[in-house]
Amino acid sequence: MQPLPRSHDWPILGPEGVRQLEPLLQALSPTPLMQRAGLACAQLALAVAPHARRIWVAAGPGNNGGDGLEAALHLHQWGKEVVVSLLAAPGHCPTDALAALHRAQQAGVRIQHDVPQAWLQTLDAHDLCIDALLGIGASRPLTPDIRARVQAINYSPAQVLSIDVPTGLHPQSGQWLGCENADTAAVQASHTLSLIALQAGLLMGHGRDASGLIWLEDLGYHASPHRVQPVAQLNAPCAPMPKHHASHKGSHGDVAVIGGEGMATHGMGMTGAAILAATAALHAGAGRVILNLLSGQTSDNAPPDLMQRQFDPLALDTLHVVCGCGGGTAVQALMPQVLQRSAHLVLDADGLNAVAHDTALQNSLRQRAKRQDRPHDTVLTPHPLEAARLLGCSTAQVQNDRIQSAQALADRYQCTVVLKGSGTVIAAPAQTPRINTSGNGRLAIGGTGDVLAGLIGARMAQGLNAFDAACAAVAQHGQLADNWPPNQALTASRLASRLT
Repeated sequence: MQPLPRSHDWPILGPEGVRQLEPLLQALSPTPLMQRAGLACAQLALAVAPHARRIWVAAGPGNNGGDGLEAALHLHQWGKEVVVSLLAAPGHCPTDALAALHRAQQAGVRIQHDVPQAWLQTLDAHDLCIDALLGIGASRPLTPDIRARVQAINYSPAQVLSIDVPTGLHPQSGQWLGCENADTAAVQASHTLSLIALQAGLLMGHGRDASGLIWLEDLGYHASPHRVQPVAQLNAPCAPMPKHHASHKGSHGDVAVIGGEGMATHGMGMTGAAILAATAALHAGAGRVILNLLSGQTSDNAPPDLMQRQFDPLALDTLHVVCGCGGGTAVQALMPQVLQRSAHLVLDADGLNAVAHDTALQNSLRQRAKRQDRPHDTVLTPHPLEAARLLGCSTAQVQNDRIQSAQALADRYQCTVVLKGSGTVIAAPAQTPRINTSGNGRLAIGGTGDVLAGLIGARMAQGLNAFDAACAAVAQHGQLADNWPPNQALTASRLASRLT
């Protein structure tokens, strides 16, 4: 058992994958799988709350509740004062959970149906609540009985350990069960124990906030010859991009940033977005960076290291193009040339919106991967609303299945897709999607997406293919936010200047 490492070697499985593995893993040991899971939970409980005297186990009606009962048995035998609130009649428990109930009863564990309100008031910060209410198959809104237990857990001063997933969180999407707002009841865990493999919902959406520190007990999965296809993998940390001594500016690629609509068009200038993307590419180590502002003017605010040019002279077929940052409606007229001529392209913001509203541009985007002479690398970097426009669905539908949404975009346009947000998803045709775990809420400000687009462009210019460039850039972008000085505001311009 170990806390979540930032390694792409950890598989992320859906419920069907876990259920497919369970009988195979059961064959690895004479001890029933649920008993091994319960023991792991009890061991983690002692590790995270070593001074706990009282432990409350809120157990649900399924196998997740059975894991909680097995944990309660061990904790009781180890001298803890344990109370289990079992939300199930014995005749309605699954076979394994019913066996766990009988074992706990025979060991003398205190088991009752109701929430022990008076006893819960005696818990303090050293004690522990174990959330074993709902497991990886949860998909429906919480019943009043489960909601009451969730509220009791959250009102307690004790630490909280959730088994599999915090109750109230959708295990695959990271959204709240049956509700789209943050006021719904959901367990706010201090720790979450994943059994066999990770669930995607712990890493996306509200899961990052609700799960606390995530632990994994694989129950023999990594030692087993049996494998199932993961729905995703963790994105690996970013390694620095080396620059060899025997190199020159032409050795590290040329990036052109096209964007930055002027003030005259709609009374709102957006040149700053393009300058941020170009600055990011510059600091990330691209050999030369060209800035093409759609305002038609040069900018005195751009770093002097940037070359500013008009659109017509740009040799798009030799450049790594980042298009759309602050492009407004002005970028629409340039999109046919950008899509047809750019050998390597990162399409962001208003470039994506232009494609979403024009079927001819959508066809041009698809054709980029079908070039007979040389398929063109393309990376799309939508946030959920932009992804919804491209897919012709709602933002809620995108958020309810971020992995599938990213993969659907990648397959539709035959390119790499970076679906931004909490738990950014990177997808490409014939690749297992990656979920990125670096980064935090400090990135939720204007301009950080432009910085990411410029960073991806630089990594492509330095020789990485589209998918690897996107994975590396997303990881680095988040790592910078994770390591940001706590007493300093994170701004997009500061973020760009700290890239290497």
